[in-house]
Amino acid sequence: MRLLALVLTLTAGTVLALGSPAWSDKKKDEECDVAALVKDAKVTIEQAAKTAVEKIPGTVVEAELEKKHDTVIWDVEVLGADGKVTEVHIDAVTGAVIDTEAKEMKHEKKKEGKKGK
Repeated sequence: MRLLALVLTLTAGTVLALGSPAWSDKKKDEECDVAALVKDAKVTIEQAAKTAVEKIPGTVVEAELEKKHDTVIWDVEVLGADGKVTEVHIDAVTGAVIDTEAKEMKHEKKKEGKKGK
């Protein structure tokens, strides 16, 4: 139980420290109420991680609790056996997988940019 409290505290701190992601529907002047997110979430970080690796086999490298389009979600990043990172978005209330999104690595973006020139 202490481990869960520590993980949630660290996750909340990460969300506060890094601010809102670029694709978030939050405005810059709005502050994310992490306590409300944690209160609304029925799915634990452990359950979200398990669901993510069931969807995309691999290793969980990051998990964040956030609000996207008025829905509290777990954004779980999974490193697959192929070396690619995939974001798995999980509804933090129902535990359902909302969608998955391949995450481009920084060096891949640079290579693609050079090809286009």
